[in-house]
Amino acid sequence: MKKIVLILLFAAAMFAALSGCANYPNGVVNVYNWGEYMDTDLNKEFEKEFGIKVNYKQYETNEMMYSYLKSGGAGYDVIIPSDYMIGRLIEEDMLEELNFSNIPNFSDIKPELKNPGYDPQNKFSVPYAWGIVGLIYDGGKINENLDSWGALFDVKYSGQLLMFDNSRDAFGIALKYLGYSLNTENEDEIYEAFELLKRQKPLVQAYTMDQIFDKLGGGEALLGPYYAGDYFTMLEDNPALIFAVPKEGTNKFVDAMCIPKGADNKENAEKYINFMTSTKAALANAEVTCYSTPVISAFELLDDDVKNDGISYPGADILARCEEFMNLSEKTRKLYADLWTQLISG
Repeated sequence: MKKIVLILLFAAAMFAALSGCANYPNGVVNVYNWGEYMDTDLNKEFEKEFGIKVNYKQYETNEMMYSYLKSGGAGYDVIIPSDYMIGRLIEEDMLEELNFSNIPNFSDIKPELKNPGYDPQNKFSVPYAWGIVGLIYDGGKINENLDSWGALFDVKYSGQLLMFDNSRDAFGIALKYLGYSLNTENEDEIYEAFELLKRQKPLVQAYTMDQIFDKLGGGEALLGPYYAGDYFTMLEDNPALIFAVPKEGTNKFVDAMCIPKGADNKENAEKYINFMTSTKAALANAEVTCYSTPVISAFELLDDDVKNDGISYPGADILARCEEFMNLSEKTRKLYADLWTQLISG
């Protein structure tokens, strides 16, 4: 009896394996992306259209993704880092050059997003989404118009404010408030920002990334910095939320699709990148995530109220106050890492 059961179980397992191969005859693509950053129905559409299984996992910060890859973590074919991190990955020879003959939809990317500072010859990346960082606050409970990063350092919001849980964004806000560049390598300026963040720490309810959806959207906190696309998602839960671009300036970011060095499924990865930059996929992604699309044809199909809301696609006046993160020297990166560890663990 036991032998019959084992035979039946083995046969069932073999049938499931063969069925899986039949459903995905062209292999797999392993994708590593930010949380809350994709219309995941697109993965099912890709699987159906190309016969390629999508294994999809998420991370919370560029640094988390980098640490995984640097420590020997393997298996991913597509990653979606931010601008400055792409620069670092290129510098450290951690990315594959793309075969753009397999990515014809690259021709539909906005020209101003091509040949960026982090990938000047555009050999390694294809833009996925872009946007700006702002100050998000509960207009139903804060009866003033906040227009400065200074609100995040104001004792009257003690216990009610949130802060980014990553060094580059947190230091970036402090640097901008102090009047410095996001990309400064001046140690005196960086230490001044560190002292400001130390004074802020007792006021902070929590250092967050995706947890901000529950805290601001759910009314657990009154203000915090985050990305414009996610603001619109939180707005569905808390219509009183307001997005402000601080007068000191802010970060304009671009996240782009790349292929890690030694990826097992490079051709499938390039098919995936091309699919995600198709008009249909890019439009669906923009509508679900509310992040700004880099694809021209998808942008043209968006509703006018989205194109003209001043946040998703900010005008020249706002963009003039924005600065993109750039890859920093190894010495400065180490300083950031050391100071961040001191701040969080101190």
